[in-house]
Formats: sequence, structure tokens, C-alpha cells
Amino acid sequence: MGWHEVQAEALRRIQTREWPPGALIPPEADLARELGCARATVNRALQALAEDGWIERRRRAGSRVAPAPERRAQVSIPLIRKDIAARGMVAGHRILSHGPEDMPPTQRLVLNLGDGAATWRTRTLYLADDRPFAVEDRWVNIGAAPGYAEAELANVSPNEWLVMHAPFAHGTLDYSADAASRAEAQALALPEGSPVLVMERTTFAPGDAAVTQVRLVYPPTHRLRLSI
Repeated sequence: MGWHEVQAEALRRIQTREWPPGALIPPEADLARELGCARATVNRALQALAEDGWIERRRRAGSRVAPAPERRAQVSIPLIRKDIAARGMVAGHRILSHGPEDMPPTQRLVLNLGDGAATWRTRTLYLADDRPFAVEDRWVNIGAAPGYAEAELANVSPNEWLVMHAPFAHGTLDYSADAASRAEAQALALPEGSPVLVMERTTFAPGDAAVTQVRLVYPPTHRLRLSI
């Protein structure tokens, strides 16, 4: 039995109240014997349930079902090309501007980047069936993304290049409604000030070095779906 199967069985027991809220979950060794698997397999399954918010784990105190178990929305950094293709449209992109640019001091402070850290700025228009899908304004810390300055972005978008070449450890993600700036409205073929959906994301490499900060702007017709 693999950890996914152990996770599914443990989740079944939680959802059927065989393990009610607040209940102490049996020791990993006992579950491993019962389910016929390695203790490490049980540990991996319980860790996944903890990450999803179903259980609480404490050293020396064991694992308990969360008092109010609930799933957390699963968020990942998507490839915009795949997102567009999944909607049944042909994906494309156009680089609007790309080159070295000094990041403003306020942004450097948020990202904990010193004055000497080299930064590049790239603006990209993503297309779906040759129509504007989203416009992206991206800052990249070159020290945390070696090779970005030389990357050929005509065929591989900045989004895809960074996903493939600059792994991250953690980050922040904010969604908001905003009014399109003049440049954003022009790229998306909208009147200036039109309501738009904005996704702002910052990612950090292991060791907390900032990799990239991006503002992704979608037209008002865009629909976002998260898995729960």
C-alpha cells in the first residue's frame, strides 16, 4: 500500500467520524502494521493530511484530527500556456519589453534585496486564439535565476522559463480587483480604468532569496478556479 492509499483510508476514517474531531490518531507503527506498509509510508500520508488541514501534528504529543477539519485550497504556479490550452484555445505570447532595470527601493525592501542585486523587468502579453488573455509585469532577481538575462523568450515565455529553471521554496499570492492602468488597458484592448482581476505573486528560493515578483492582470471576463 502506497502513501496515497494510506492517506485515502485515513481521510475516510476522518470523514465518517470513525476518527472524530479532536481524536488522537493511532501511532504510526500501529497503523503501519494494520495497513501492511512501512511506517515511513504512514508518516508521509499523515503529513499530507496535516498540510491539507485535516489533522494536527505535534512532536511527542502525536497526531489528532483537527477540531474543525477543513480542506485548504490547493494553489500552484500554473503554466499559463497550459491554462489557455485547457480552455480549448491556442496559446501564444508576445514580449512587450525586456531588459535590466533598477527595482524601486520600496520593492527591494519587501523582497529584502540589497542595492547591488541585479534585477530585470519583463512585460509579456499572453494570447489565447490571438486575443489578449493576460498581461504580466515581472521583476526577476538575476542572482536567484541565473541564465534569465540570456534566455530566449520568443518561444518559451518568462512564466514557463522560470518554472523550469528557477525552483522556489515558498512565496506569497494575492488576488484583488483593480482598475486597469493605461499600459495594461492598451495591452488587453480595454478602456483605461476598466475593472480587472489582478494576481500578484512573489516567490523565494531556498535560503529566502527572492526569485521573482510578478503582477498578472486579467480582463474582467476571466474566471479563476481552485481545487479544494
